[in-house]
Amino acid sequence: MTTYIALLRGINVGGNNKIDMKQLKSACAEGGFADVRTYINSGNVIFKSDQDAAAVQSACESLIKARFGLSIAVSVLTAGELAEALANAPDWWGKGPDSRHNAIFVIPPATAEGVCAEVGEIKPEYEQCAYFGKLIFWSAPMATFSQTRWSAVSKRATYQKITIRNANTAFKLAELAKG
Repeated sequence: MTTYIALLRGINVGGNNKIDMKQLKSACAEGGFADVRTYINSGNVIFKSDQDAAAVQSACESLIKARFGLSIAVSVLTAGELAEALANAPDWWGKGPDSRHNAIFVIPPATAEGVCAEVGEIKPEYEQCAYFGKLIFWSAPMATFSQTRWSAVSKRATYQKITIRNANTAFKLAELAKG
């Protein structure tokens, strides 16, 4: 069985798309996933399955629709994919307490390369961006955050193709997926 991390997009934000994590865990277990765990309230689920990633993504989206009545996009990657991406993170990412460090997960069929192209060239004086696999690494000082290219991504159609976690959450998910 493969260990997967499913990242639900846009749940429990501002009182919208509310999903209780205990109920989500139960729904995933009832949906045939094994060793299901959730992490924090933002829709991070770790489990095992014999299915491939595309089938897991489809199954997750279907069970959320059936159980909670919500059409929620899900980014799915294996524990190995997340570990490999984090091992290949740029040196600048995840460091610096006065900066925002985001792990931007693409939702297939989108790709990291395609999402970065849609957002456009970064403003190197304000932000840094790189990608590996399904994960985009982005950092910017809090003082210049509003001047970055990526700060405005929520106003674009591209925003529907991604789900964002901070660096600490990405590292914790990789740690939880190991054991």
